[in-house]
Amino acid sequence: MSFTPQQTAALFSPLQLGAISLKNRIVMAPLTRSRADQLAVPASFAADYYAQRASAGLIITEATQVSYDAMGYCRTPGAHTDEQLSVWTSIADAVHDKGGKIVMQLWHVGRIASRLNTGVARDVVAPSAIQAPGKMYTDAKGMVDHDIPRALETTEIAGIANDFAQAAKNAIAAGFDGVEVHSANGYLLHQFLSSNVNQRTDQYGGSIENRVRMPLEIVEAVVEAVSKDRVGIRISPGHTFNGIEETDAEALYTHYLKRLETYGLAYLHVMRPMMGGMAFDPVTMARGVYAGKMIAASGYDGASGAALIASGGADAVAFGKAYIANPDLAERLATGAELNKPHEATFYTPGEKGYTDYSRLAA
Repeated sequence: MSFTPQQTAALFSPLQLGAISLKNRIVMAPLTRSRADQLAVPASFAADYYAQRASAGLIITEATQVSYDAMGYCRTPGAHTDEQLSVWTSIADAVHDKGGKIVMQLWHVGRIASRLNTGVARDVVAPSAIQAPGKMYTDAKGMVDHDIPRALETTEIAGIANDFAQAAKNAIAAGFDGVEVHSANGYLLHQFLSSNVNQRTDQYGGSIENRVRMPLEIVEAVVEAVSKDRVGIRISPGHTFNGIEETDAEALYTHYLKRLETYGLAYLHVMRPMMGGMAFDPVTMARGVYAGKMIAASGYDGASGAALIASGGADAVAFGKAYIANPDLAERLATGAELNKPHEATFYTPGEKGYTDYSRLAA
């Protein structure tokens, strides 16, 4: 697949997201690649992987745990130990040396977890003690059921907010241009927003106002820890991934986005579910409610992404699988070059194969 430069021209104007200056409007979406070790230390060669993609206007890292309790999958990185942060510093330096900008996505998986996937003892927690459907992969035993979580105590939520705040400080100290709070895709913050996983009867459950309370407290903690103009947030309204239901999605996100707007964040990152049957388009809904800068993600190609920007539907577009296979995606979209196809068998495998070895255009 390829696109003409005329089709993609709108992607190539500069953009200011808070304190972060982008040279173009092409964003590398957060992509779990499972190359860290069991103690969540990123692989040293991740610096090459991210630096290869530094021609993006902005790189958003793979989802990164704020603590070991936040870890659910095998070989996903953290941002809470010195060893982890040493590698992240080398990654930020490598991207900046190539003229790129990079933010770290901060993550807590909640109930989407197995204790087999972390090298330290930890609890699996969620808004309520409700097991997630389906299974997850572990290196130790292959596919297993998700662990049954315990419900977070009301008094524990402030501690999770502190974990996010500290991880944000760690990212900035490691040289990152900003952070993105992960409030999407069925993970902990999204679980609190949901109408089925959150069955709490305290101030964090029940009404829309109560269900947005925990995610907003996370955002408040992060913007107090680092400059608000270096903080973004990702949402995925209506996304049923990981067993999420939102029976009042449009009202929920209208309220949530109006509250988020008051923080003056660098950007809002909206992922639209790749499914039919939704009563509203999340990107269109968010653009109508939220007045700040917005990144749209999921299912866009060079032409449709540029058209969205040209129409005013978003300020930037994030690309996922295309960035796995095309480290020089920006150059390919600018010149009309053919795109590489991704090798799905190596999306989550250890090592550099399918990670740093995709071909790039000749200089």
